[in-house]
Amino acid sequence: MRLKAILADDEPNILRNLQAVIPWEELEIDIVGTAKNGLEALELCVHHIPDIVMSDIRMPQMDGITFIHKLREINEDCTVLMVTGYQDFDYVRSLLRVGVSDYILKPINYEELENSIRKLAAEIRAKKQNHQEELLKWGKIRSLAYEKILQDIMMDYTDITASTQLPIDQGDLETLRYVFAIIDVDNYSQKSLLWSEQERKLWNFAVRNVLQDSLADEISQHTVLQMREGEWSLLMAWEEADPTDPASVEMKLRELAPKLQRNVSQSVKLGISVGYFPGPVGLQQLADTYRKLQRFMQLNLDKQQSVLPYKEAKESSDASSSLWFLVEEIVTGMKQLNRPKTEDALDRLKLLLEGLSEGSFARAYQMLHYLILHVLRELREMNALDSQEEEQIWRELDKSESIPHLLQVMVQLVSNGLEGTNKKKNSELLMASAKEYIRTHYSTDFGIEDIASSLGISSSYFSLLFKQHFGETFVEYVTKHRMEQAKSLLLHSDKSITDIGKCVGYIERRYFTKVFQKFTGEIPSEYRDKRKEGN
Repeated sequence: MRLKAILADDEPNILRNLQAVIPWEELEIDIVGTAKNGLEALELCVHHIPDIVMSDIRMPQMDGITFIHKLREINEDCTVLMVTGYQDFDYVRSLLRVGVSDYILKPINYEELENSIRKLAAEIRAKKQNHQEELLKWGKIRSLAYEKILQDIMMDYTDITASTQLPIDQGDLETLRYVFAIIDVDNYSQKSLLWSEQERKLWNFAVRNVLQDSLADEISQHTVLQMREGEWSLLMAWEEADPTDPASVEMKLRELAPKLQRNVSQSVKLGISVGYFPGPVGLQQLADTYRKLQRFMQLNLDKQQSVLPYKEAKESSDASSSLWFLVEEIVTGMKQLNRPKTEDALDRLKLLLEGLSEGSFARAYQMLHYLILHVLRELREMNALDSQEEEQIWRELDKSESIPHLLQVMVQLVSNGLEGTNKKKNSELLMASAKEYIRTHYSTDFGIEDIASSLGISSSYFSLLFKQHFGETFVEYVTKHRMEQAKSLLLHSDKSITDIGKCVGYIERRYFTKVFQKFTGEIPSEYRDKRKEGN
């Protein structure tokens, strides 16, 4: 790792000796400029952004101390080595207070100087290496945060406003577009019955990895979100010149889908179906598009490794769609801990099935059977059924040969679900534990999966409980908490902006500044300076 250095001294002989005597090439340091005074040195530092500056104290136009103060305004990280004729200890100590890493007394002992430069260069390289590792780690954290915000948007847990903060560098929220698809494991409910909870997690993890690896070589910007067990949403950033051309969207997905199906089948031995929306989807439309496409996928009961373009249906006149909407109301009621809403939707479901014509029985039986499996999947996400209850439902389901029998199974399933989700005290205890977890971990790189795992519930159910309890999403809550901590540190400590960002969980200063400005309307340094001046 090569470093850049600038030398500043008003004596030409000393500059020549410094360049000739010190083995810069062996040290892997490039001298990118020399200066006769502080002004020239400052201009060189602005242009080259050096790793090391070696400067004399006494120079014309701008002395070394003034130069260091100016340098620190534009570069906090540059290592400074001062050359001074002063031997007074208090004066030398003042150099250290302005950010000087070491000093050399005149006349210069070049062996001592070389050792000092060698030591400083090793420290700089170690710091750079740590910083690169932190950035790599932070890149992964930002990716997880971006996925979490997108998932909240798709689940309709949060609104898109001008203050919505996506952890990506580019992207006006009004112009962001995505190619959108749903990937669903065929017959997941039946297959997963044979697996333990740990095995289900491993299978789901394996499928997601195959999807990610399959897309890595094809699409530079993509996100694979697990919406529930056995179901993923695929979002690909839309970058084409004409973002309104639906034919090119369909062509891209038609090419990708068989590859995804083939790779999952070969690697994990599971069949998947891919449903996609034939056109780019804006951020504001993600939640509605997800619900439409999921409904469309689930109403295609016979799909087996299918590739299905979304088609709008006349839902009001279709009994299958009506069944779907009522079951969705039942699931939503249980998620909201709302017994009256759940029971009302269940009563309307009974009336709908009683009023079906004879010709609709076969389709309705198949649809109701499938929707029971759909509810099972949702209750599993909410951790609302224990293994014995689920096994009992499966036994009853296997014996059911008519719509009334299936309806009894649905009633029992909803009853079990209500008992599992309508424990208000339990949900309040969970959220109290979540709040304490956030309070004690806000400066670290924890994610929603860490909290949900510690509470023993799924990430999606945690998100729902969190929004209901706190009135805002997990990301919004944590961001606000971190910003309040940052404001306090800015006013009541002398820590640098970079260090304060790290203290509240932001390794990258640029992103911390961006989030802080979005939250307060000011960048951190402005916030600190204005209020200190006021005091």
